Amino acid sequence: MKKKVEILAPAKNLVQGIAAINAGADAVYIGAPLFGARTNATNSVEDIAEMVKYAHLFKAQVFVVINTILYDNELDACKKLIYQLYDIGVDALIVQDMAIMEMDLPPIVIHASTQANNREPKHVKFLKDVGMQRVVLARELNLDQVRDIAAATDVELEFFVSGALCVSFSGNCYMSIAGGERSANRGSCAQNCRLPYNLIDGNGTTLLTESHLLSIKDLDLSDQLPNLIEAGITSFKIEGRLKDIVYVKNNTSFLRKKLDAFLENNESFQKASSGRTFYNFEPEMDRSFNRGYTDYFVNQRKEKIGNWESPKSQGQYIGKVTEIKANGYVIENHDKLNNGDGLFFINEEGIADGVQINIIVNDIVVPNTFKNIAVGTVIYRNSDAEFNRIVEKENAAVRKIGVSLRFSETEEGFQLTVVDEDGHQSISNLVTEKELAKSEESVIPNIKKNLVKTGNTPFIVDNIEVEFTKNWFLPISKVNEVRRIALEQLIDIRINEYHREEFQITKSDIPYPTEKLDFTFNVSNKLARAFYKRHGVTEIEKAFELQWDPGKARVMTTKYCVKYELGKCARFQRDTMGEKVKEPLTLKHGETEYKLKFNCKPCEMEIWEKDAEFEIIDQDEQLDYVKRR
Repeated sequence: MKKKVEILAPAKNLVQGIAAINAGADAVYIGAPLFGARTNATNSVEDIAEMVKYAHLFKAQVFVVINTILYDNELDACKKLIYQLYDIGVDALIVQDMAIMEMDLPPIVIHASTQANNREPKHVKFLKDVGMQRVVLARELNLDQVRDIAAATDVELEFFVSGALCVSFSGNCYMSIAGGERSANRGSCAQNCRLPYNLIDGNGTTLLTESHLLSIKDLDLSDQLPNLIEAGITSFKIEGRLKDIVYVKNNTSFLRKKLDAFLENNESFQKASSGRTFYNFEPEMDRSFNRGYTDYFVNQRKEKIGNWESPKSQGQYIGKVTEIKANGYVIENHDKLNNGDGLFFINEEGIADGVQINIIVNDIVVPNTFKNIAVGTVIYRNSDAEFNRIVEKENAAVRKIGVSLRFSETEEGFQLTVVDEDGHQSISNLVTEKELAKSEESVIPNIKKNLVKTGNTPFIVDNIEVEFTKNWFLPISKVNEVRRIALEQLIDIRINEYHREEFQITKSDIPYPTEKLDFTFNVSNKLARAFYKRHGVTEIEKAFELQWDPGKARVMTTKYCVKYELGKCARFQRDTMGEKVKEPLTLKHGETEYKLKFNCKPCEMEIWEKDAEFEIIDQDEQLDYVKRR
């Protein structure tokens, strides 16, 4: 039997969730009224119920994110919400807090959020052994690490392939709570990583000013889908529950086409849902919100991934400015541009800037407000007015389920049998006296012509058979009526006959891979503590939110490295790095300061608050250790 692979799209709300399904998503993930890691993307249980019905029509799934850490006074409310979500047919929950695994739950499938530290084979295997049916892997893993995890367990593996990247290890960023009591693990990330910082070395010398030193490019692994499937990934996730509908439609459509090309005539893998999508636009990911793209670490560390100029959308490359006119600019490839487009560029001060096009006249791009732009400046389009207008339309992406029709005679009249691509069947009978057509010309072509008109229904006719013993006359209104009834019935049949996978969590004492947990495991309530103790953990540190020591904390660990971005990494850039930088390096934004610690053994960087104390280990000493290993 072929293995299913899916495109998993974000749903900020019901409208965007439906748009994602229409664009070809095999599943969507959506926030509930509470306990989601995007407080600006919540939805009522009623809206989620509508989302479930629409998705299940196409055999697509709906996952609800319950991925914040929970406090003791929230446990009962969380449990109650989970029962409501189960009752309306939600396919799975995406969770971070292990308290949920300790609750008395209905048999609903549980997925481990990427915020649950899913980087090690032993950890991922443990999650499967205690009942998790899917694990969302950490973004910073490479293909070899994914393969190692897949070899250790048969749990379903999900991986982000598109969208914004958290610079920190997922779930292990505490800059928000340390900087102003807004917890990212509670759904209120303050986006500290997108702020401008000064970079100061150990001598007190300012190396860079007002640079977005922790802001990294967005993820694009669309060309890596076959490699990821080979490594063991079966779900390809798009980030973006706060993004607009154009982003959702465009990125979902682009990945759908990529995956379908791989699946065509494939003997091992198949699409995870039903139907096929017809597009009235050509999807291109660089026409959605993006900060430039990177493949992150999936193919090891090999390129710079920072976007220090701006955290705003860069968009699509257009060309360079070749000439300045009195009221506008001559730009390479200006024929790609439209009135109303937004243009992005880096000005002569090195600051991200932009203009909006008013009109294009005689090859001159005239902005609403003229700004001086140097000849040679690279121009990007970060708002494509015409593309947005097309994609925002409801018919930009239309999804249809294939059906076969058989129209035949009965003793009482006629019968239409509809069988869809998944084998569901609907029958509509037309009770009427039979009357021969007055003309000898066959009525069958006209009947077929009207039966094929499925209109705004979710169906498309792939085959029609009309089986008459005589040339029976039928009013077109009757043909239309019998078709309408059959297709309406088929919608209900598909939804009602949808099979939801269920799994009942049963408590066990399978040992956790380690006996000690630090604050990065985000244990914030009594049930999570009980869960880990039952699995053999003896020392459990409180979540950061419950024990923060102002000014002295480690607020982030990341694979991203400022030294590498500077070209000063002795491990990868020794031949070109020149003089070492004096440590510790400090990031400063206003009065807020962070110190950087570089751990070359695991190839990681830590960010600490300014009053923290730690030993600076010489990079060459660390590298000698790595070589000995």
